Amino acid sequence: MVFPTDFLWGAATAAFQVEGSTTADGRTDSIWDVFCRVPGNVVGGDTGEPAADHYRRVEQDVALMVDLGLRAYRFSIAWPRVRPDGGAVNQAGLDFYSRLVDTLLANGITPWPTLYHWDLPQALEEKGGWANRDTAYRFAEYAESVVGALGDRVSSWTTLNEPWCSSFLGYAAGVHAPGRQEPEAAVAAVHHLLLGHGLATRAIRAAQPTAQVGITLNLYPVFPADPANPADVDAARRLDGMQNRIFLDPVLRGTYPADVLDDLAPYGISDHVREGDLDVISTPLDMLGVNYYSEHNVAVRPEVEVHPTRNGRLQKGSPWIGLDKLTFPSRGLPRTDMDWEVQPAGLTAVLLRLHSEYPRLPLYITENGAAYPDVLGADGTVGDSDRVTFIEGHLRAAHDAIQEGVDLRGYFCWSLMDNFEWAEGYAKRFGIVHVDYDTQVRTPKMSAMWYANVVRENALNAPDGS
Repeated sequence: MVFPTDFLWGAATAAFQVEGSTTADGRTDSIWDVFCRVPGNVVGGDTGEPAADHYRRVEQDVALMVDLGLRAYRFSIAWPRVRPDGGAVNQAGLDFYSRLVDTLLANGITPWPTLYHWDLPQALEEKGGWANRDTAYRFAEYAESVVGALGDRVSSWTTLNEPWCSSFLGYAAGVHAPGRQEPEAAVAAVHHLLLGHGLATRAIRAAQPTAQVGITLNLYPVFPADPANPADVDAARRLDGMQNRIFLDPVLRGTYPADVLDDLAPYGISDHVREGDLDVISTPLDMLGVNYYSEHNVAVRPEVEVHPTRNGRLQKGSPWIGLDKLTFPSRGLPRTDMDWEVQPAGLTAVLLRLHSEYPRLPLYITENGAAYPDVLGADGTVGDSDRVTFIEGHLRAAHDAIQEGVDLRGYFCWSLMDNFEWAEGYAKRFGIVHVDYDTQVRTPKMSAMWYANVVRENALNAPDGS
C-alpha cells in the first residue's frame, strides 16, 4: 500500500500537554491552569506542570523527530505565552516558538502550528470567555501577532483545534476547562469560536498572502443503534448535527444546518449570529484537518437517567444539549484505554463523506492515535503492539479513501510523546515515545520504530506481509 508522492508524514502535540514551564518567561494562566487547581477536575490532581518539559527540551525532542524520520511536526502555540492575559505581545513567548521553528527547519522538518488548542488566557475567560463575542476579535489580534513573527518561515497554519471540545465539553459538560455547565454559553461559544476562526483566517491572509490556512475538526460517523427505532434515528441525526455539521456547514457552506438551528433554538444560538458573520466564517480555506478516533453508535433508552461522557470517569454533565437518556451501546469491538471503540472503517467513512458532500479541499489527518496502558519493560523497551495495530488499521483505512479519490495529503500521529491528557492527567498514554515523568527520559516505543519504517518507505506492507 504505497501512499502518494510527497505525502506528509508527521506527529502532533499541543502546548499545554507537553510544554510545562507554565510560569516561565512571562506566561500567565490559561483556563486549563485554573481548571487543574480545582479538586476533582483532573485525575490524580495532575496539572500541566511539568508535562513533558518540552519547553526546555526542544532540541532533544526535535532530535527524536529526526531519528524517526518525521517530515512535519504539528504543535500548538500557547496564547498565554504570546499575549499573556490576552493583552500586549510578550516577545519572550514569541521567541520560544521562533527557536522551535528554526530548529525544525534546520533539521528538514516542516513546522505545522495550530493557533488555538484550548488554552484560552484565564483573563479573557473572566470576561466571559468564548461565550463573549469580543474573544473572537482578541483571537484575531493574537493570530496576527504570531503570523507577523513566524510567517516568514511558516507556510501552513491551523486556526482552531476541535472547537467541539472547546465549546461543548468546556461550556456544556464542564469536563474540560473552563468547567462550565451552561448550555446557552456553549452554543454562544460555538458561534464565537467559528467567528474567531474566520477573523483569524483573514488576519493571516492579510499578513501573509501566500499562507495555507485551515481548521481542524474532530469528526465522527454517527449511527443509530437500532435503525428501526425512531428515537435512535433522531438521536443520531441530532448528534451528527452537534458533532459534525454545526462546524462543517458554516465553514464550508456558509450556513448553519436548519435542523441544528431548530434543535438549539431554545438555547439562543441564532441570537449570536449577526449580519456578515457567516461570510467571515466561510472565508475560503486551503485545507481541512481531520481528527479521528472512533465512531458514535447511539441509542436513547428510558432506563438511562444520566448520560456520561464517552469516558466513564467524567460524569459532570452531557455535551449533548437537549438529549436525555442517551447511551452508546457496546458492539463488542476492541477498545482503547480511553474506553473508545476501535473502528478504522469510520475514518474511511469520514473522509468519503467530506469528499462527496462538501466542497472539496485538500485533507490532512491531523490527529489519530490511541491510549494504551504502556509499561516500560526491564529491558528498557515498550512493546505497544496494540498501538501498532491501531495505527496500521487506520492508515489502511486512509489508503482506502485515497483509492476512492479522496485528496488526502498527510497524516499526523497523535501523539509524538506521552503527555498531559487533559482531565485524565498523566493516567493515559497516547505517545509513540514513552516519557518517564519523574526523570523526563524519552524512550521510543515499538510503535515509534514501526511508524518510522512506514515514513521511510511511504508505504504499508500488504496484508500478507509482502
